[in-house]
Amino acid sequence: MAGTTTHTVTNQPPPLIGYDLFTADRALAEAVERHTDPALLDEVRDELSALGRAAGSAQVQEWGVQANENPPRLRTHDRYGRRIDEVDFHPAWHRLLGKGIAAGLTTAWVRPAGQVRRAAGFLIWTQVEAGTCCPLSMTHAAVPALRTDPTLAAEWEPRLTSTVYERELRPAGQKTGAIFGMGMTEKQGGSDVRANTTAARALAEPGTYELTGHKWFCSAPMSDGFLVLAQAPDGLTCFLVPRVLPDGSRNVFLLQRLKDKLGNRSNASAEVEFAGTWARRVGEEGRGVATIIEMVAATRIDCVLGSAGLMRQAVAQAVHHCTHREAFGGKLVDKPLMRNVLADLALESEAATALGLRLAAACDDGGERELALLRLAVPTAKYWVAKRCAPLAVEAAECLGGNGYVEESGLPRLVRESPLNSVWEGAGNVQALDVLRALRREPQALDAFLLEVARARGADHRLDGAVKDLLTELGDLESVEGRARRLVERMALVLQGSLLVRYAPPEVADTFCASRLGGDWGSAFGTLPPSLDLASVVDRARPES
Repeated sequence: MAGTTTHTVTNQPPPLIGYDLFTADRALAEAVERHTDPALLDEVRDELSALGRAAGSAQVQEWGVQANENPPRLRTHDRYGRRIDEVDFHPAWHRLLGKGIAAGLTTAWVRPAGQVRRAAGFLIWTQVEAGTCCPLSMTHAAVPALRTDPTLAAEWEPRLTSTVYERELRPAGQKTGAIFGMGMTEKQGGSDVRANTTAARALAEPGTYELTGHKWFCSAPMSDGFLVLAQAPDGLTCFLVPRVLPDGSRNVFLLQRLKDKLGNRSNASAEVEFAGTWARRVGEEGRGVATIIEMVAATRIDCVLGSAGLMRQAVAQAVHHCTHREAFGGKLVDKPLMRNVLADLALESEAATALGLRLAAACDDGGERELALLRLAVPTAKYWVAKRCAPLAVEAAECLGGNGYVEESGLPRLVRESPLNSVWEGAGNVQALDVLRALRREPQALDAFLLEVARARGADHRLDGAVKDLLTELGDLESVEGRARRLVERMALVLQGSLLVRYAPPEVADTFCASRLGGDWGSAFGTLPPSLDLASVVDRARPES
C-alpha cells in the first residue's frame, strides 16, 4: 500500500570497511614491532599502515569481490585458429596483483627487515582476495632457488624483486618487472615428485634443454617464467621455463584446461603440456629437489601467513558483527556464550599470527641457529596453522547466523578458501613426515626448536608440563609414523604457547595455556574455561581502531 513502510532496516552492523587492517590488528602490529630493528620501525609501520588502509578501503574490497565473482577464462586459440594459450583475468584481479607488487610483496630478499615487513603485508593482502597471493608467493619464493645459479639470479632477480607489474607477455629482457609460477606435481605422482616422468633432453647450448611431459598443477600460468622439475640423464632436475623466448616467439606451453577449484576462484591453476619446450637448467642435474626446496620452504611459510590472514579476517568480521548486533536484550558480544566463542577464535588467530611472523623473523636473521629452527618450525607451523583455518572460518560464519551463509557477507568466500593452504605445497601428511625426517636426520634442528621453546621456561606451569610431555614423545621415534600428526600438533601448540607466554598480554597467554596446553577445553570453539578474562581477549581482537 502506498505510504506503508515494511522494510525499515534495524539491528544490522555497518560494513567493515574504511579502516586500517594493520593498525587495527594489535597482534600483528606488536609482532612487527618486536621483530623489526627500531631504526626501521617507523618506516615499516608507515608502509604497512598505508597497505592496511588500502586493503580496508571500499574500492579495494570491491575489487576483491569482482575478482572472485569473475574467474579467469582459458583461451587456447585466437580467432584465426592460432594457438595462443592465454588466460584472461578480470581487470580487478590485475589491479590487486599490481598493488600487491607495488607494495613490496615480492621484494623481501633485497630490503632490510624484508621478510617481516613482507610477511605482515602478505597477511594483510590475503584478507582482500587470496587469489592474487599465489603469483605473489611464487614470485617471492623463486628468488632463493634461482640463487643456486648466480648467472640466472643476476638476470632474473631484479625483475622478480621489482615493484612494477607488467601484465603483457613479451620477452622478460624487455620488462622491468616479472612474475613466476611453478610446476612440480604430475598426475601419476602427486606429492611424490621423484615419480615425475617429464623428460629433459640436453640441447647443444650448455645448460639448455628440451622438455616433454605434462604437469597436473601449474600455478599462475600467465607468469613470465616457471620453475619446473623434469628427469634429465642424471636424475630429477630443476629447470627455468620462460613463457616467451628472447626472440619474441612463444615457448611451447600448452594449456590443457584450468582447474575448477573449491575456492581461490580468481586465481588460475592449469594443466600444462610441454612438447619440445625450451628450458634452462637451474642447479646441477639430479639435484632438482635440493634446488627447488628453497622455493617450497618459502611458499610453505606463505601458507602459514595466508591462513593467518584468512583467520584474522574471519575473526574481525565475527567480532565486528557481534559488537553491533543486539539479541535477547543486549549486544551479542556481551553474551557470555558468544564471548567464549569469539575469544576462542581470537586466540587461534593471534597464535597463528605470532608464529607466522616468528618464521619471517628467522628468515631475516639468516643465522645458523635460526635456519635450523626453520627446518622444523616451517612444516610444523604449516601443518597446524593451515589445518586450523577451516574450522575457524566455519565457526566465524556461524557467529553471523544466517547472514554468514550468504555470499554478500564475505564469509562463504573465506570458508571456501580456508582449506587451500592445508592442501597446497604438501598436504598434512607430507608436512608431518617432513618433520619426522628432520627429527631423524638433523639433530641441530631439534636443538634449535627446543631452545626456542625453552625461552619461556618457568613462565607458565601448563607450558612447562606440555614441554615435558613433548620430550617424552620425542624420546621414542621408533614406529612413530602412525602418530606423526599427534606429535606435530603438540610441537606446534608448544611453540605457539612459548611465543604467547613471552609476548602476548597475560589474558591471552593464560587462556591459551589453560585451553590448548592445560586440557581445560572441549572439542569445539567456545569451550574455554569461563572463569578467565575472555572479555579482554575479545576486545583485543576488535577490528575498529
